[in-house]
Amino acid sequence: MRIPCPHCGARGSEEFLFRGAADLVRPSADASAETWHDYVHLRDNPAGQYNELWQHQHGCRRWLVVTRNTATHQIFAVVDSALRGRAA
Repeated sequence: MRIPCPHCGARGSEEFLFRGAADLVRPSADASAETWHDYVHLRDNPAGQYNELWQHQHGCRRWLVVTRNTATHQIFAVVDSALRGRAA
């Protein structure tokens, strides 16, 4: 799989570190033990379009949000996580 880094151009996935879901929301410090257990240990494993965090470890070292289809590995978008949600 090739990931189009917005800073370095298209690179092989072996240059990147996969972190997991980009849309996870960390519970508050006073959340219940069950809520923390679910956050730490339970993850969705969807087939289809999904936002993921990847770090370009062997390149610019930036964290990226990669929107891809987990079944086909087709990549729809890649944005720098620091810029995500900002108006263009």
